[in-house]
Amino acid sequence: MKTSCESCGLMLPADGTAYVCSYECTFCPVCSSKMHGTCSHCAGELVRRPRRMVPLKGDATSGGAPGSYRPWIIWVLSFSVWTFVTLAYAITVYELYRSTGTPMRFLNVLGMQSSQVLTYIPLTPFAFALASRFQIQRSNWAKNSLVLLVGGLVFTVAQVAMRGMTPYAYWDPRVRHWVSALWDAQARGFRIQWFMLERMFLSTVVDDVVTTYLPIVLIAHVACYYQRFRERELRTSQLQALLEKARLQSLKSQLQPHFLFNTLNSISALMLTNVEAADRMITRLGDLLRISLQTAGTQMTTLSRELEFVNCYIEIEKVRFEERLNVSVDVAPETLDASVPHLLLQPLVDNAIKHGISKLVSGGKIRISAAHDKGELHLEVRDNGPGFTAPCHAGSGGVGLRITRERLETIYGQDQSVVLVSLPDGGAAARVCIPLRMAVAGGEQLSVTAPSVAPT
Repeated sequence: MKTSCESCGLMLPADGTAYVCSYECTFCPVCSSKMHGTCSHCAGELVRRPRRMVPLKGDATSGGAPGSYRPWIIWVLSFSVWTFVTLAYAITVYELYRSTGTPMRFLNVLGMQSSQVLTYIPLTPFAFALASRFQIQRSNWAKNSLVLLVGGLVFTVAQVAMRGMTPYAYWDPRVRHWVSALWDAQARGFRIQWFMLERMFLSTVVDDVVTTYLPIVLIAHVACYYQRFRERELRTSQLQALLEKARLQSLKSQLQPHFLFNTLNSISALMLTNVEAADRMITRLGDLLRISLQTAGTQMTTLSRELEFVNCYIEIEKVRFEERLNVSVDVAPETLDASVPHLLLQPLVDNAIKHGISKLVSGGKIRISAAHDKGELHLEVRDNGPGFTAPCHAGSGGVGLRITRERLETIYGQDQSVVLVSLPDGGAAARVCIPLRMAVAGGEQLSVTAPSVAPT
């Protein structure tokens, strides 16, 4: 479990509120609210992390020893299992005596079975811990097998010793009654019956080791191997998450110099013809770069903030094209808080200007629209330029569109599409379809299904 916010660096106690995505990216409530419930690293949905009343000293990612379990769980399981076995044995033996016509008191049967079975309760956790500590593997099977074998003998000795303390240690034919191996009821004092303890050990060592100790060792090994498998799965998923983050950041870092070079080319074209306009473009470019630096580590943003960023880029291009460039925005109000990848619209607008508006002598118009339908967000950037001279295909477009496609595929998988179409009445349109995720109270995300809102 991560202990600090990946955005602001704030320490996050285990019993505090935090938000995580499916790739274990962790953020504080304030940063999660600012990101509208969507991870800025991998675009995953942020959900509230369950609180822990007692912080753990380590977790699966901190390099703790494999197979380490909370001791109280083993004690509770040991008590529950052996108590159930004792009751089952007692009822079975009691019914057996009744069926033979020589009934015994149930309390006597229960006491006899308790002295034999309940003594395993305090021994089971120690046997489990020993088996977890000395796991048999290919590199140490001989040494650890010997240790576990000695542990089995100690297990039997301890069980016999505790059983000898009970009033039902062994049957004494002289008094025709169950007696203790350590307490003399007639003399009312301690008297160790060494010969009886030895006899009890020899008669139960095989049964204790094979039917009781060995199953505990096997269960401990299975639990340890399962926990190691889960830890390996967790590490693999974390590595995959890191790779996805690196891929997204790499793709975004390719987009930023791409639009920067295009803007510098526009400024260069004006330097010899209109120095004042080029100076204004440089000023606007500084504002754009400032916004870009503020969102350098951000992968996801809201549609309204993305439109603000695109508007800064359009203002730069308007200095170059002046009255030849007209931009209209038609966005459904309920989609303004939709979560979209940062730098999603800018490559589409740049493509429309470069291949559409710049080809027209009298200039043209770009229309940006957004609507939602059946839980999907539909974005469109269209222009009234010359369109495509040849049929377009799924992989058509320049560097910006290629990177946009790769980013969307990385974030949404197959639940997205980017298509370029040539319009019948002239011009071209770039259409993007992604899942609609809206910010709600608490910074979490919902997939919204609403009536279709068609662009006007």
